[in-house]
Amino acid sequence: MRSFNLLLLFTFLAFHVDWCHATETKRPNFLIIYADDLGYGETGIQGCKDIPTPYIDSIAKNGLRCMQGYVAATYCSPSRAGLMTGKYPTRFGHEFNAVARQSGLSLQEITIADRLKKLGYATAVIGKWHLGDPAEYHPTKRGFDEFYGTLANTPFFHPTKFIDSKLSPEVKAIDQEDFYTTEKYAERSVDFLERNHDKPWLLYLPFNAQHAPLQAPQKYLDRFPSIKDEKRKTFAAMMSAMDDAVGTVLAKVKEIGQEQNTLVFFIADNGGPTPSTTSSNGILRGFKMTTFEGGTHVPFFVQWRGTLPEGKEFNLPVMNLDVLPTCLAAAGSPIEVSAGLDGVDLVPFLRGKNPASPHETMYWRFGEQWAVRHGDWKLVVSKGGSGRPELYNLAKDMSESIDLASNEPKRVAEMKKLYDAWSAQQAEATVKDAKGSTAPKKKLKQKNSSATK
Repeated sequence: MRSFNLLLLFTFLAFHVDWCHATETKRPNFLIIYADDLGYGETGIQGCKDIPTPYIDSIAKNGLRCMQGYVAATYCSPSRAGLMTGKYPTRFGHEFNAVARQSGLSLQEITIADRLKKLGYATAVIGKWHLGDPAEYHPTKRGFDEFYGTLANTPFFHPTKFIDSKLSPEVKAIDQEDFYTTEKYAERSVDFLERNHDKPWLLYLPFNAQHAPLQAPQKYLDRFPSIKDEKRKTFAAMMSAMDDAVGTVLAKVKEIGQEQNTLVFFIADNGGPTPSTTSSNGILRGFKMTTFEGGTHVPFFVQWRGTLPEGKEFNLPVMNLDVLPTCLAAAGSPIEVSAGLDGVDLVPFLRGKNPASPHETMYWRFGEQWAVRHGDWKLVVSKGGSGRPELYNLAKDMSESIDLASNEPKRVAEMKKLYDAWSAQQAEATVKDAKGSTAPKKKLKQKNSSATK
């Protein structure tokens, strides 16, 4: 009898372990691809004619293309701070890139990796971190199990400030002749997926493409013999390399049988700095480091096969701040309201279960530049503009070409009041940066409002 009872006990335990394992493996995985200085119009599905991007485009074709996709900051480090926390980076003083050099993402903030790691997720960041050079701000201290990439901006060949946490926490430069960051990030991503295919995972893949300096291997340059402008040709080669890398990672996700169980985001960190790299923002006015649409309105694709609609456009405003709460809700651990997040779980909206707008109002502050979007209306003060608040109806004028401020003084006053109330809730910038200042009162020509670091 005792033997029979022991057999029943072992059978139950074995079943329980199998059940727990099955339950764990059903949790969705998360692949967050973040492109650097991409530009709104630089993928095929966004209208680019001279650079094919079939793998990046496939994310939108197998999911949704968010036509009103935004980031909460208009350049690199603050944009990443918003993505990692689900909060406007200005809430905790992360308004400028200089924060990443002098300190980093506030140690009081909880990252998406912190939250998912507690749920049993394997976590990795492979690519450009740009959220703190000092050791206490490194990814492996912010919830990521491993980090393979650079702490900040870098050359594509012989990258600097590089860490491979599998080998050492040491920061070094890479001197391998055949080392090209875009390709190596794809290789390490495949390695991470192979090692963690039997558990839920978060892979954050922030490419340094398409950021300057413009560098590409000859094999990618050879794909574009018809492009005569050398700067544009190199940009195209870099873009093609990143598209191949995205394809490699997506293929591995499918190979390990996780395509249906993986929520994929492809987002650009900010608008493109067109004059310096040729990155096109399409019909949008402005560039990186401006609060016009060309600085904040970006490619934003979401794929979750079998769960989200496929091949559709989503036409209501979404933001990079939504990634964290969306992933946590999908993992079965929605964030409580008391956490003070500015992002929302997008899944009910993307599936059509909630017909409301995910964001009725959005805000941006970048030094003296600022903007507020409320419904279809946007009030903005930006470099390259008049120096005073300009009002645009984005539903009719996404290019911000017809300033309606003089025709709508009441609306201007109401929206300025909205912005002022929000701005008063934000922290003072922890590190000052003159790059956030507005243009002189004299209106600048658009071609001179390049935004580079």
